[in-house]
Amino acid sequence: MEIRSSKLTGVVSLAQGIPNFKAPECIYRKTCEAIAEGRVDKYSLSPGMLEFRETIEMDLAERGIYYDFESEIIVTAGAIEAITASLLALVEPGSEVLIPDPTYTSYQEAIKNAGAAPAFFPLNEEEGWSLDVKEIEKKITSKTRAILFCNPNNPTGTVYSRDQLLKILELAQRHNLYLLSDEVYRDFVYDGLDFYSLAQFSKFRNRIIYIFSFSKSYAMTGWRVGFLAAERDLAKKILAVHDVLVTCAPVVSQWGALTALEMAGGEVEKFKSEFLERRDIVCSYLDNMTEWFEYQKPKAAYFAFPKITKKLADQLQSSKAGNQYDMKDYQKSSLSWRFALELLYEAKVALVPGVAFGLKGEDHLRICFGRSNEDIEKSFARIKDYLSRKYA
Repeated sequence: MEIRSSKLTGVVSLAQGIPNFKAPECIYRKTCEAIAEGRVDKYSLSPGMLEFRETIEMDLAERGIYYDFESEIIVTAGAIEAITASLLALVEPGSEVLIPDPTYTSYQEAIKNAGAAPAFFPLNEEEGWSLDVKEIEKKITSKTRAILFCNPNNPTGTVYSRDQLLKILELAQRHNLYLLSDEVYRDFVYDGLDFYSLAQFSKFRNRIIYIFSFSKSYAMTGWRVGFLAAERDLAKKILAVHDVLVTCAPVVSQWGALTALEMAGGEVEKFKSEFLERRDIVCSYLDNMTEWFEYQKPKAAYFAFPKITKKLADQLQSSKAGNQYDMKDYQKSSLSWRFALELLYEAKVALVPGVAFGLKGEDHLRICFGRSNEDIEKSFARIKDYLSRKYA
């Protein structure tokens, strides 16, 4: 959707999950000092700079997560490299990796690139897109090697409970599976809700790979830096792949991320407060569009995932929404794809079709409220005006 919208004029995008903030000023200042002093010109150790990994260890410990910086933490080129390196190290061609439906769309390609096959287990929409361990267990076969999921969830904004996480850990123990926990939205949990990390259950640490990126919390998407933490033997296997993929994460970005952990906590809280305000703005708009959308208030991250009402779906089907636009065959069969394209070309608003996140995402759209208030307000004004004229 971002590629399509870039070829049009006047489009407002709430599609790609990019926060509109600048990274905190202290990150620029300290990184420029590192550049001026010549500290960024050479490779770091493959796992990352020692002082950075030590800072990561201390930050995790404050969250009740304990890993040794020398042998159990690897600095990566963002969360997706951490995920890819982990999969390449742990699965073999022909195996399967379980992922939620719906979930972040790039997981599917990372699994395929590792030679494995993604297998979906459904989240329970009626219960707030919750994890249902019985449904997960139904999908486990002799080929299953791992379960990969994000907590909080993208695109639903769900935060999984302590009980749900414990049950999935016990399931992994019974079936000898690895668990990859992508926690890039950990710092944006709202309404006083408790957040639990899979990695806080130290009894199961030999099965867990904890993954974090600085992209979201610190508005550093372009810096391409994150990390993973895993038990020593697991980390050793992943490090061998990481070394082949990137040698080391960009050293200039490591200095920036080190500063983020040491100095930018207050800015993260400001970002969270702003996202909460924007969430409520989005919800207020959706509350006034019940003829077209149903939704569950997101508890975390910066995405809303409204569902197209049956009335609107019937109208879209009868009007053959979006069929006039260039589409691949699989897009033609999807209502959410066709509707998203119609909104893009007719209302000049870019959203992500829900089916991109899994079959249970069909009939939904993902709306990113990481963008500015102005873009949110302009997008909803355009959507409401268009729907009022065509589908009232």
